[in-house]
Amino acid sequence: MNKLIAAPLAIAALAVPSVAAAPQFQGTAPIAFMEDLSSGAVLYQRDADRRMPPASMAKMMTVYVAFDMIKKGELKLDQTFQVRPETWQRWHGPQAGSTMFLSTGENVSVENLLKGIVTLSGNDACVVLAEGISGTEQTFTDRMNQQAQKLGLTNSHFGTSNGWPDNGVTFVTARDLAHLASATIRDFPDLYKRFYSLPNFTWGKTLGAGADITQANRDPLLGRVAGADGLKTGHTDEAGYGFTGSAEQNGRRLVMVVAGLDSFRGRAEESVRFMEWGFRAWQAKPVVAQGKQVSTAEVQMGSASSVGLIAPKQLTVTLPAGAVPQMSAKVVYEGPVRAPIKAGQHIADLVIRAPEMPEQRLPLVAAADVTEAGFFGRAWAGLTSLFG
Repeated sequence: MNKLIAAPLAIAALAVPSVAAAPQFQGTAPIAFMEDLSSGAVLYQRDADRRMPPASMAKMMTVYVAFDMIKKGELKLDQTFQVRPETWQRWHGPQAGSTMFLSTGENVSVENLLKGIVTLSGNDACVVLAEGISGTEQTFTDRMNQQAQKLGLTNSHFGTSNGWPDNGVTFVTARDLAHLASATIRDFPDLYKRFYSLPNFTWGKTLGAGADITQANRDPLLGRVAGADGLKTGHTDEAGYGFTGSAEQNGRRLVMVVAGLDSFRGRAEESVRFMEWGFRAWQAKPVVAQGKQVSTAEVQMGSASSVGLIAPKQLTVTLPAGAVPQMSAKVVYEGPVRAPIKAGQHIADLVIRAPEMPEQRLPLVAAADVTEAGFFGRAWAGLTSLFG
């Protein structure tokens, strides 16, 4: 029976004592969260698990579902969906919020609908995409919730494809939004880069003159914070002003969420200050070079009794800028790990702790393949397990 195995380590880079309190951010957002994806360190959280209406930040899940289908070959960017008259009527006019300015009966490609959702926050584009994929928006939201469960978004539920107020059926938390953003960046790097950082998008015509309608991306970080490249704003009277954003500088990628702000300007200013604080007040410290073996893991029913655990990339921890506190490290895994094991398979974590800071978990992978043991090897392993 597998058990959690923890092995303390002595890594020289960690044993440098110094006094370092976690930096404090003086923000005004009632809800806020920031994580450094390079290390998994949570840099800041304020009421991050409070359920709240996401407004248009819910559209990140609609986009995630579409990206997943595109990656699997179930949906194509040049595939077109028609704007149903009923959908146009519902999502047309100032009472319908942000719009892509779709026209009734027109056929629109998945690529352009995604640009309309991400860049323009088009409520109409969301529903047309949802209906095109699943037949009805309600059926599509079932797909959204199934995907949310797979991603571990335990405090989120989606009742619409665009985050329109629905009497509390749709809710999220800041932590879940950050996790969704991280998953989007990790699982679909090419699609993320292609869609989330467009500065503007042109679609639709003005009445009368028939001029092209160009709308700017609402992301408050684009062009203001170095390395900013997504994700999504949201606003309703119920939710206030919110934003889930990401930026990468010198190999460090941060994901942040702010919500419940009371003005468009306040959201922009808070978002920029928050992201700049994350890069300025914290630093990344390398602790294990890529490919370096950190420890070994016990193997069950394998051609070898153990396998090396190596760093799949340069592993770093996130620390307060200008100081390195005393830290401890240990390797944890569910073991013995049952064969077969593939080289590069994630089978353990390096857990690093420092005073007054949450733990940071860094992935470790198998250094080599371990095949299943032959018949006699399995029989011997079975006998030895009976007698401890």
